[in-house]
Amino acid sequence: MTLVGSIKWLQNHPFDGHDLARLVQHRSQLPGAEDDTPLFAVSRSDSTVDGVRTLTPEDLLSAWRTA
Repeated sequence: MTLVGSIKWLQNHPFDGHDLARLVQHRSQLPGAEDDTPLFAVSRSDSTVDGVRTLTPEDLLSAWRTA
């Protein structure tokens, strides 16, 4: 498996420890996912935790413009 991710698009609520815990839990239930499968989040309001690569709206727009 390449990665496991989550999208949180709330205006004033960043991806936080609660969201990370749920993502780790869901990863453990996915066929083919291992403990070292990378975690990604797409969040309108960034992230407050380590251990997950977070993409912001600016990251998405930048990637779209260079594609």
